[in-house]
Amino acid sequence: MAQDDVKSIDQLNEEADIAADYLEGLLDIADYEGDIEMGVRNDRPTVQIVADDDTDIKHLIGRNGEVVDALQQLTRLAVQQKTGERSHLIVDVDGFLKRKRQHLRDIALDAIDAVKDSGEPYDLKPMNSFERKVVHDVVREEGLKSRSHGEEPHRYVTVYLKNRVEDTAEDDELDQE
Repeated sequence: MAQDDVKSIDQLNEEADIAADYLEGLLDIADYEGDIEMGVRNDRPTVQIVADDDTDIKHLIGRNGEVVDALQQLTRLAVQQKTGERSHLIVDVDGFLKRKRQHLRDIALDAIDAVKDSGEPYDLKPMNSFERKVVHDVVREEGLKSRSHGEEPHRYVTVYLKNRVEDTAEDDELDQE
C-alpha cells in the first residue's frame, strides 16, 4: 500500500484485532491480568492494556515508557506479518501515552516561551519520533516553527520564530515525523 493510500475503517479495525490477540498472548505468557481496549483514533488503530494490578502495569510501562515502546514495535511487526502491510498502530498501557503527551506539551510550551522571550532558537533534548511529533504539533498550533536534527537515537527538535530569514530555505526540510 502506498504511503498516500488511506486505510479503510475495516482495515484499521482488523489491525487492532490482530494486535489485541497478539498482546493477549503476551499477557498470558507473562501471567499478567489485563483487559484490552481497541479503537481507531486519528486514522490509526489503537490498543490499550488496562489492569487492576498497578504492579503488573508498571512492568508493562517500564522506565520512561521503554517497555510500552518495545510492545508497540513488536505488535506492529505481528500485525505486518499477518496483513503484509506496515502498521501505524498505537499501543498504550494504562493511559501512559496521554500522560506523556501532556508532559511533552508542557516541554514544548516552555521552549516556545523561551524562544518568544529571547528570539533565539531553542534545542530540546533528543526524543523518539512519537515525542518529536507531539512537539512539532504543539509548536505549529502556537504559530512557531520547529525542525528535527541529528540521527537516531540522538535526534532532537529545535524551536524557532517563524520570521527568521533562513525559514524559506529550511521549510522544505521541516521534519513533521
